[in-house]
Amino acid sequence: MSTTADLVPRAMRGDPDAFQALIHAEKEKLYRMAYVYMRNETDALEVFQETVYKAFKSISSLQDSRYFSTWLTRILINTAISSLKKNRKITAMSPEALEHIGDSYQLQLEDQLDLLEAMETLEEKYKTVLLLRYYKDYSVKQISEMLDCPEGTVKTNIHRGLSILRKKLKGAAGDDPRNSFL
Repeated sequence: MSTTADLVPRAMRGDPDAFQALIHAEKEKLYRMAYVYMRNETDALEVFQETVYKAFKSISSLQDSRYFSTWLTRILINTAISSLKKNRKITAMSPEALEHIGDSYQLQLEDQLDLLEAMETLEEKYKTVLLLRYYKDYSVKQISEMLDCPEGTVKTNIHRGLSILRKKLKGAAGDDPRNSFL
């Protein structure tokens, strides 16, 4: 079994089997990220497929094979944002759709809906850094490199995004009579 460190250089030299193995290892994470942006299976799959195509066409331009996953995630984010700008779709999230996001959230269904609704209202710069930091568990430095912006900007956007989310979620909790103790 080949490791990522072995596969990336082979894929960069044009080995389609190595590229396929790399995508196979990343596909679940990529799809989940695409789904969080697109909010429906069809669009998420379309973004995922376009990401794979773009990555395959440009893998030879990857500067450092250690950053393959980061590079691939950046392509996905740019593809998703571009697709959203083109389509300008707003769709309601069904409770069944939440199952696609993953089991990593330990929140109740209502809390998940509140969080996703609040995330959707964020500007892209805040949503992107929060997803990368807390969903993909990237460090501030990795996010900075991925988005090609200073670490201070990433920290600021994380802080501001979290503040906005807290206010929105506290406001939603305050509107709920069950949460009158807040």
